[in-house]
Amino acid sequence: MRRVRFDIREGVWSPGGIVSYPLENILKEVAFIAYHFHWGREAIMGMPHKERHAWVKEISGINERINDNR
Repeated sequence: MRRVRFDIREGVWSPGGIVSYPLENILKEVAFIAYHFHWGREAIMGMPHKERHAWVKEISGINERINDNR
């Protein structure tokens, strides 16, 4: 039987064809949001990736504006 290989973006190949978001990145996002907004782990982990990433982006923007005003 011939093995078929599918190349995924950025040169990452998964034999199962499924690429997931790295756990380390998820933990960093959760820690970042929890630190700044004091939300619980369950609430943050329950968010879809896009929503969690949007909050990280928003918090970063807030921090940049605060730091620019110093």
